[in-house]
Amino acid sequence: MPINTGNSLGAFLKDRRNRLDPATFGFSGRRRTPGLRREEVAQRANISPTWYTWLEQGRGGSPSSDVLNRIATGLMLTEPEREHLFMLGLGRPPEVRYRTTEGVTPRLQRLLDSLDASPALIKTATWDVVAWNRAAAVVLTDYGTLPVEQRNILRLLFGNPAIRASQHDWENLARFVVGAFRADAARAGAVSEVSELVDELCKVSSEFEALWLENNVHVQGEGLKHLRHPKLGPIELEYSAFAVDGRPDLGLVIYTPADRSVADRIRSLVMQQL
Repeated sequence: MPINTGNSLGAFLKDRRNRLDPATFGFSGRRRTPGLRREEVAQRANISPTWYTWLEQGRGGSPSSDVLNRIATGLMLTEPEREHLFMLGLGRPPEVRYRTTEGVTPRLQRLLDSLDASPALIKTATWDVVAWNRAAAVVLTDYGTLPVEQRNILRLLFGNPAIRASQHDWENLARFVVGAFRADAARAGAVSEVSELVDELCKVSSEFEALWLENNVHVQGEGLKHLRHPKLGPIELEYSAFAVDGRPDLGLVIYTPADRSVADRIRSLVMQQL
């Protein structure tokens, strides 16, 4: 059911319309009130002025998602404002718009770096690793030594013999990873973006192709990861996956040593690399 008690949709539209400077959009002339006129918003959104007026007045019924997207563009709404507009107009958030990621904010990188004994990384919905800390470099993979296109968890898991050998139970891990990868891509609206990667992996790995055709879906959530590390030996890590607020294309994964002695050895190994 659309949330429109007391015409909250109309109030929100009017408020955002009044915040816009007409001169910015090339509109001139004397005005009795601040902001754009209703017909000017309708023009920018490529919808009927009458229809837009009815929406502000609470007489337009439930707008379509296409209309709301046009209005969001016309009013230059931010992504959180666009989501709020959909909640008011349709009672649900908008469909996810996937966007590629080139990196993370300095604040997010500082968060990773503060975890001195816990390997942590940021991955995209297509499982490209775009940020990591020193503990991840010494325990998991030193992503900084790899070409950018190779910093992909699935490419490493299915194409790097050393990574494969370090996994305690590669077969079950691979099955889980493929299912979680499928779910992440769908949740972020990146199904079409992963098609090229999937085609590539199917060509180089019959094992990936077989797992992909199983159509399993998993949620990464939390669990245990067992590794055979060349310097640390067999280790157990507890992993937790988190969403990055406001960024459906990014996910944070933190691996916490299950044993304090392992944490101390990871710190020591990190210090040796400095």
